[in-house]
Order: sequence, then structure tokens, then C-alpha cells
Amino acid sequence: MADVGRSTGEVILKLERISLAFGGVKALTDISFDVREHEIRAIIGPNGAGKSSMLNVINGVYQPQQGTITFRGQVRRDMVPHQAAAQGIARTFQNIALFKGMTVLDNIMTGRNLKMRATIIEQAIHFGRARREELENRRKVEEVIDFLEIQHIRKTPVGRLPYGLQKRVELARALAAEPSMLLLDEPMAGMNVEEKQDMCRFVLDVNEQYGTTIVLIEHDMGVVMDISDRVVVLDYGKKIGDGTPDEVRADPVVIDAYLGVAH
Repeated sequence: MADVGRSTGEVILKLERISLAFGGVKALTDISFDVREHEIRAIIGPNGAGKSSMLNVINGVYQPQQGTITFRGQVRRDMVPHQAAAQGIARTFQNIALFKGMTVLDNIMTGRNLKMRATIIEQAIHFGRARREELENRRKVEEVIDFLEIQHIRKTPVGRLPYGLQKRVELARALAAEPSMLLLDEPMAGMNVEEKQDMCRFVLDVNEQYGTTIVLIEHDMGVVMDISDRVVVLDYGKKIGDGTPDEVRADPVVIDAYLGVAH
């Protein structure tokens, strides 16, 4: 169960009456929920419930037709992903989005792009500010590599790695951006039991040691109930439940629509 001693802060992300449609197909309908600083907030629901669409709304991939998004007190309109990243929101994807021919180290370095201030000319001659930036970026990346225990694969091309390690590298790239909020889209999908245990540990460590707020989509209910502070439940693009893991697990509507009697 999520550590009841872990303190969460004020609401930093508020989604109010969000609706999103593609043509005549409604992906999200009138959804409202919030995220508190330092918490682990899970989004669950069956396939096609609108979970990934909701993450895409949060980090600006999709623009909702209705509703408002407030992040750290500012109402956001027409947000695009690089603006969300600049505000401290990082993202991993359901389908791994890494550069398979590049090494682990080089993939993680791409997460530092927004931190670079040197001009192209400075970078080309590798002098002054560019040199200082590269040294700082390397230091930060090496910290992440140590944190996620992937020192032994740092020079390995990502395409040669097993699936579970590729997922860890994607997490590393997101962490390299030093986000205040991390969006994880099914970080444990396709993993075996041992890989899931490792990823759970890393997610908790990121939250507790870095203080990062985490919003995650996950199908493994054991994982969700163990590590989440609060859970929002979607079904057919609508919110059907919201609360602590215990509250959600006991909600008759959620049981009927998603969890089933076995849970």
C-alpha cells in the first residue's frame, strides 16, 4: 500500500470538465480530477477508456474541445509538448520511443536538450559555455544512470537490450530532464514479475527521493493498489471513480465496470 506517512502537498494540476473528440468519436467526456504535489496518482480503466488520451491532454499532444487545465495556478490554453516539457512535465510512452541505434548514454542525453543554452556555434567549437553545459549535462545523466542501476549498459545500443531494460532507459531519459511531474504510460506493460518489482521500486524512489509528482497509467491492479496515493477510474471516456486505492477497490460502480468480483 502507498506509504501513508508520505506527505503530499497542494493541488498543482487541476483538470475541469475536460472533453475530447475525434470527429464524431468521443474520447473523453466531462472529466474532472486533480493531482497533488509529490503524490502518485494512478489512472486506471479498461482498454479504450481514454487513459492515454488524458495523458496526451495533460502534456499538450491533444487540445480538448471543452474544459480547462490549470497547472501551478496558471490556466493553460493551446499547450504543446515542448512547452509542457519546459514547465517541468516529462513523459514516457506506452510504445517505447527511443533511438534504437544509439547507446543508452546518448539516448538519456537527449533528455537534457531543454537544459542547453549554448548557441550552435558555441556547441560546434566546443568552447566556453558549451563545454561547461556538456560537463554539467554529463554529470546529471551519470547521476540518473547510477540511480536506475544501468551503469553496465551505458555504452550498449538500445536496440540490443531486452524490453524491461529499454523501459528503464526511457524512464532515465525522462528523469534527465529533471521534471517536477512525470507522466508514465503503462511503465510495466509486458514485463515479467521481477522486472515489475524493479520498476515499482524505481517509481517509488523517484517519487520519494526526487520529490517528483507522478501520474501513471497501469493495468496491473496489484501495482496500482500498492504504490498509488489516489486513483481515478475511467470507462468509455467517462470518470466512474476517484479516491484512495481502498475507496476505489470497494466502489460498486468500479467493481461492476472494471475490477470484477475477483478483485
